[in-house]
Amino acid sequence: MEVLREKVEEEEEAEREEAAERAEWARMEKMMRPVEVRKEETTLKQETLRDLEKKLSEIQITVSAELPAFTKDTIDISKLPVSYKTNTPKEEHLLQVADNFSRQYSHLCPDRVPLFLHPLNECEVPKFVSTTLRPTLMPYPELYNWDSCAQFVSDFLTMVPLPDPLKPPSHLYSSTTVLKYQKGNCFDFSTLLCSMLIGSGYDAYCVNGYGSLDLCHMDLTREVCPLTVKPKETIKKEEKVLPKKYTIKPPRDLCSRFEQEQEVKKQQEIRAQEKKRLREEEERLMEAEKAKPDALHGLRVHSWVLVLSGKREVPENFFIDPFTGHSYSTQDEHFLGIESLWNHKNYWINMQDCWNCCKDLIFDLGDPVRWEYMLLGTDKSQLSLTEEDDSGINDEDDVENLGKEDEDKSFDMPHSWVEQIEISPEAFETRCPNGKKVIQYKRAKLEKWAPYLNSNGLVSRLTTYEDLECTNILEIKEWYQNREDMLELKHINKTTDLKTDYFKPGHPQALRVHSYKSMQPEMDRVIEFYETARVDGLIKREETPRTMTEYYQGRPDFLSYRHASFGPRVKKLTLSSAESNPRPIVKITERFFRNPAKPAEEDVAERVFLVAEEHIQLRYHCREDHITASKREFLRRTEVDSKGNKIIMTPDMCISFEVEPMEHTKKLLYQYEAMMNLKREEKLSRHQVWESELEVLEILKLREEEEAAHTLTISIYDTKRNEKSKEYREAMERVMHEEHLRQVETQLDYLAPFLAQLPPGEKLTRWQAVHLKDECLSDFKQRLINKANLIQARFEKETQELQKKQQWYQENQVTLTPEDEDLYLSYCSQAMFRIRILEQRLNRHKELAPLKYLALEEKLYKDPRLGELQKIFA
Repeated sequence: MEVLREKVEEEEEAEREEAAERAEWARMEKMMRPVEVRKEETTLKQETLRDLEKKLSEIQITVSAELPAFTKDTIDISKLPVSYKTNTPKEEHLLQVADNFSRQYSHLCPDRVPLFLHPLNECEVPKFVSTTLRPTLMPYPELYNWDSCAQFVSDFLTMVPLPDPLKPPSHLYSSTTVLKYQKGNCFDFSTLLCSMLIGSGYDAYCVNGYGSLDLCHMDLTREVCPLTVKPKETIKKEEKVLPKKYTIKPPRDLCSRFEQEQEVKKQQEIRAQEKKRLREEEERLMEAEKAKPDALHGLRVHSWVLVLSGKREVPENFFIDPFTGHSYSTQDEHFLGIESLWNHKNYWINMQDCWNCCKDLIFDLGDPVRWEYMLLGTDKSQLSLTEEDDSGINDEDDVENLGKEDEDKSFDMPHSWVEQIEISPEAFETRCPNGKKVIQYKRAKLEKWAPYLNSNGLVSRLTTYEDLECTNILEIKEWYQNREDMLELKHINKTTDLKTDYFKPGHPQALRVHSYKSMQPEMDRVIEFYETARVDGLIKREETPRTMTEYYQGRPDFLSYRHASFGPRVKKLTLSSAESNPRPIVKITERFFRNPAKPAEEDVAERVFLVAEEHIQLRYHCREDHITASKREFLRRTEVDSKGNKIIMTPDMCISFEVEPMEHTKKLLYQYEAMMNLKREEKLSRHQVWESELEVLEILKLREEEEAAHTLTISIYDTKRNEKSKEYREAMERVMHEEHLRQVETQLDYLAPFLAQLPPGEKLTRWQAVHLKDECLSDFKQRLINKANLIQARFEKETQELQKKQQWYQENQVTLTPEDEDLYLSYCSQAMFRIRILEQRLNRHKELAPLKYLALEEKLYKDPRLGELQKIFA
């Protein structure tokens, strides 16, 4: 340490001498200039200073009074640990090194602002900024990635502005205090987020720099809400179908080319005018949305987090604004400059020019020309030497001297003085302060709530507006959690009054999406289902007042589409519901997928039941080598006429067109059977349409009940909210505790086996008490004797086996191998050990048995159940 102090003093002395020489040279140059030039320079400087003072006096700093205050007076420091209130010797040494570093920096760069090195903590103790970082890996998997960590910090804390927007804060509180009070400034936000990111394995740094007005005030009114940005749709290029060899030539185009060209020019002019109008409208809106000039642009101090590439597979460097949790490129215009940055190991000063914001900065912290570091011995203290640079360091003495010099100058960063950062499960679930947070975006407002805070399970709401003043609502999106009806998202379009509900898998009716304008039946609606959860394979059902369309997939009958048209309902005198008075079906259209098990000319592609006209139309699938498909239409389907006579099938009742006619299809028997089969299919289709109407009514009724109840599900592992589980668990614990006490009492009750022989509840006589006492003592005495005999038997057995083994060894000693002798010796050693243990146990049992007998006898005399014994000996 003395050597380091002497070297630092020598460097300071050399710098002072150099500065004195530069000042003397400047003085001599001024003496050599003419007096008039010096006067002109003095006058110009005075005018410049007056102009600067005038402009600075016009700048007024206004801080919103509505924002919450967070000062040391509001913090309770009585329960804080000792590390918060004092500094260790190593921390004091670090503060001295930091002061020396700051003095050298101020001397070499007098035009730059002072460094942000050791602000005061909540206990008014100066702490180095790097030791305020406490790398911590949170126990929640959701906080392992940078985006979720940044969003959590943004949601959990409340923003407090800096006391002076032109200077860094004088206090930097610990992350534990910030988490406790859930508020802090930008430096508090960055410190907490950087600690979490470093703990998760990221190469993260806190940055002290300058930001825009919107960034410093967390003003998102000129930014688009990320939830409103639609993902880019990938347009698939249509593959050009190769023309077949034998194709029909298109008809000749007889339209005038001149007229087509004139029409194209006219359309181009219309499009150009429309583009011009849209561009002017966009420019007008941009001018209205443009922020007012900021008098302190480039001077507002802000802190954010820098994440360098390399660790955790980060491909490129990027910034994270801790206020919003959003990531930005290092080229973003919101970040106007960087003074310094630090992590838990070192502190770096930016020596690069920020005239172009942060766009030209190179974040190679190992380059001492661009980034001046404070401490040696870190992983990024110096650039890695190339082979050419390293070729000059070959001498062993030079290498040894260089190592000693680096060892003398290196200084390890002390451990963080902050306690372990902990977030309770309740705080992690609540997220926002008091469970609610509102964020205002450009033409949008985002509201967040903690789970279970709202009785209907609402956790987030996004309201989109048409104007910048946010008065005319366009649409509302509401996200839900823990709903028993599996409702996940509700989308309300105020322009069309269309409501769309999105469900997670698990709904009783297998709902996926429900779009509607009214919950009344027989209105416009679209219902989508999870087809894997339904037996009939229904995917979507579209309903209007006059039609119902259903789409299927994966059915054994290859049905893919069913469309039913309804006529006006017949009015009845009595009041009737939709179930008792269904709408009359006018037409049913069904389409089928291709069935590979059937020929194309026999596989029906579409069939139409014209119920009112009593017609049936069939269209079959087209073969690949054909250009048209076969068709068939049945004109009459009644089996009897008006007089009750049976109608005979005639050729005019079936009109067919066949690509390749076949003999059996022309027979009347085939046509009659086909018509009878279609009649049965028509009855089945009409019944299925009626069932679909009933199912829609059931779904609407169920949805109304679910919206009225909006019951929330509670996990069995949530012991605080699940009352049933809590009561059941407490009852089970109580029963288990009682059972345990009963078993312990039974095990220690020496009279229980003997009292069981007597009638329960009967009072013992004197003779019975004496008899029970004698039986208990006799039994205990016998057990002591049995135990002694058992130990004796084992002792004798081990002794006999050892003697047999010794006799065997005497008989075969000459023929034994060294391995056998080793086994014999090992056996003898173990046997002697067991014999000694048994002998010790037997002797100890003989000593303790009389004492145990006397102790039991005394307990029996004092037992209240044998009260007659006490009367005898009283």
